[in-house]
Amino acid sequence: MTKFTLADLDAIIASRTSADAGASYTKSLLDAGVARAAKKFGEEAVEAVIAAMEQDKTALMKESADVLYHLLVLMRAGGVSLEEVEGELQRRTAQSGHAEKASRPT
Repeated sequence: MTKFTLADLDAIIASRTSADAGASYTKSLLDAGVARAAKKFGEEAVEAVIAAMEQDKTALMKESADVLYHLLVLMRAGGVSLEEVEGELQRRTAQSGHAEKASRPT
């Protein structure tokens, strides 16, 4: 069995862009626009924070999956590709986190 990756999930989300919104939750989120996708991402992020605060490992794992899914939907709705984000992460990891943060414009 091959390992499931964020790239796999991103490809599934991309394939749903041509689906019928009545049959695809992903398509309905994308059709609703960036604001709706952002709201759903925020809700899932809060649920992940609550699970972490409650030290509920199972809930945190499940909510983390929801967060990653909704983030990828939000990125697609906002026109940002997974490859762009991976490139930014690669750029940032070329230096320490403190140095990267200090290099940001104020």
